[in-house]
Amino acid sequence: MADSGQAVIVALDGPVVRARSPVPFSINEAVEVGDKGLLGEVLRISGEVIVVQVYEDTAGLQVGDRVQGTGQPLSVQLGPWLLGGIFDGLLRPLNDATSAYVHPGRVQRKPQQFHFQPRLQADAGVHGGSVLGDITSPQAKKQLLLAPPQVQGKLVMLAPAGDYPDDEILCKVRQADGGELGIAMTQSWPVRIPRPAAQRLAAHAPLLTGQRLIDVLFPVARGSSAAMPGGFGTGKTILQQSIAKWCDADVIVYVGCGERGNEMAEVLEQFPQIEDPRSHRPLLERSVIIANTSNMPVAAREASIYTGVTVAEYFRDQGLHVALMADSTSRWAEALRELGGRLGELPAEGGYPAYLGSRQAEFYERAALVRTLSGLTGSVTLIGAVSPPGGDFSEPVTLHTQRNVRCFWPLDRDRARARFYPAINPLQAYSDDAASMIGWWQQQGAAEFASQRRRQLELLEEQAHLARMVRIVGKDALPASQQLTLLCADLVNDAFLRQSAYSKIDCFASPQRQIAMLQLLDHFILRARQVLASGADMGHIEHLPVLRRVRRMGEEISEAALPEFKQLQDQIDAEFAELQARSVSTEEAGVS
Repeated sequence: MADSGQAVIVALDGPVVRARSPVPFSINEAVEVGDKGLLGEVLRISGEVIVVQVYEDTAGLQVGDRVQGTGQPLSVQLGPWLLGGIFDGLLRPLNDATSAYVHPGRVQRKPQQFHFQPRLQADAGVHGGSVLGDITSPQAKKQLLLAPPQVQGKLVMLAPAGDYPDDEILCKVRQADGGELGIAMTQSWPVRIPRPAAQRLAAHAPLLTGQRLIDVLFPVARGSSAAMPGGFGTGKTILQQSIAKWCDADVIVYVGCGERGNEMAEVLEQFPQIEDPRSHRPLLERSVIIANTSNMPVAAREASIYTGVTVAEYFRDQGLHVALMADSTSRWAEALRELGGRLGELPAEGGYPAYLGSRQAEFYERAALVRTLSGLTGSVTLIGAVSPPGGDFSEPVTLHTQRNVRCFWPLDRDRARARFYPAINPLQAYSDDAASMIGWWQQQGAAEFASQRRRQLELLEEQAHLARMVRIVGKDALPASQQLTLLCADLVNDAFLRQSAYSKIDCFASPQRQIAMLQLLDHFILRARQVLASGADMGHIEHLPVLRRVRRMGEEISEAALPEFKQLQDQIDAEFAELQARSVSTEEAGVS
């Protein structure tokens, strides 16, 4: 890489700048363009001409302006001050902005004070990931000062315990080549290069979201990836916010990539007000929000996804479990399409560049459960929203995403119009993580989890097949066994899968509550089939008084009242026993 260098702009095309340079530049090198120092990145080099992608508004630039090389790839600053912060797509802080707009060029961030407690002794050996000390602040989570991944040497200076600005050098390491490297709380990392880990681990536990439809039927493992495609109004943003609030991740990274300004404003307004259910403090204290709205420069939209996953990997290396919500990756793909057109690249399907699939694969591949360089266990779980035009799941972005994720949660417009939330279509959704999560659920007390989950999925599948017949001949013309299938499937939908994000009782369901509801429904289904087989009338089953309580159990039985599920099961048994006895006496009377 060049230590430094200047080039002169020779052509401008929106965010794409061409410059002639007498000195060498490197691919992906970060540059500063014009008198304001607009941030950019080198995309192509052809002889003395470099092509630069500028991440800010290029209004005012002109031919002849200078392009200054930095000698480093496009990078962001990472440190303990990230938690609770709101940033733009280049990780420039928006919390303390003094105007309605972000100032162009590099923004000088005011350092923050944190308490440092050293762990190592003088002359200790240091390698990438070594824990140098603990970092604490009154609000933020306890964090670690880690040696950067490339470090290898001996400790020659370590600051004593005390409060320090995050940019102050706290330790020095003499490396093998004899040079000394200073390490501060704030460190830099290139956004397009994944942070290294010692080992990738197999998934063994789910990322619990509190949403029954997801956790039971289509779970996502910690360190896995999921996509939720859906048209306008199907509830993508609400579902992502619900997952962000209730999931058991240690840190939430929310990337608003190219979304409408009013939606992003709602997120920025609500997140500081949401109470973290675990700590009862503001949820923002364990969150990082990256806001990149649709009216911001399109090139910054392309960078914001990489910025978000780099931040997530930083906290993963702290031994934390991180959930990254990207809303939406379709806007990121649209940015690639626009930039590809300006660069003169041949378009592929849908006008998107031919490398769309590989870029998406690179992004979702950064989801992982790992053993970090420091020996801790951390994870990054990626959940990306997709906004297919017209709700068409056959368009390129959705198809490429589906190939690269392990969990697919398609949002159905008809379910959303029927006010069924979350509006995930269980007949189109799938989870490759489901099989590996069965053992975890069994450890929580659901001994027959696999068979109970399978019965629910089979019911929903049978309901879809029978729905066509009902439209033709009517429900009453079906055999009693098929009428019971429809009744039980409706019960699964209404009592288990429907879950309002605005309900005070049912917005979240713990694993214990989910197990109790699943077992209760399965018990009802099995008892109903037994009673029907013994000769009971289907009309009597449909009018059992307990049905109303079962349908409403999510809204009426709270987390603090789990023993009521056993009482409800006893009521089911009592009413079915009475119905069965009545059927037997009626049959005996008919025989006599």
